[in-house]
Amino acid sequence: MAHSAQSVPPGDIQTQPGTKIVFNAPYDDKHTYHIKVINSSARRIGYGIKTTNMKRLGVDPPCGVLDPKEAVLLAVSCDAFAFGQEDTNNDRITVEWTNTPDGAAKQFRREWFQGDGMVRRKNLPIEYNP
Repeated sequence: MAHSAQSVPPGDIQTQPGTKIVFNAPYDDKHTYHIKVINSSARRIGYGIKTTNMKRLGVDPPCGVLDPKEAVLLAVSCDAFAFGQEDTNNDRITVEWTNTPDGAAKQFRREWFQGDGMVRRKNLPIEYNP
């Protein structure tokens, strides 16, 4: 019996960098850092990016769809802030991804993450160098 895409756990993704994002001082200006997300699995996935601090951190594009082996470059921006005066300890970016339903158009839909399909997450902590 064939399993629908959403009953199979999503495969792996790769991110470059692989473990964390580093921003360097000074923080008087907006910084933009590019990360690459690669769908290493054999199925099409939908992905969404969350940040712990919406005020300081932005991601563009925040969501999308990747075919197998396809990659996307995301711009992670960090707005100017008073370094040392704000709590940055728990800042991170979380990539969430799930298999897209069979036959779905290649267009991101929020409801893929709200149904029964399995969602995987990868956290990329953010390090701020003084």
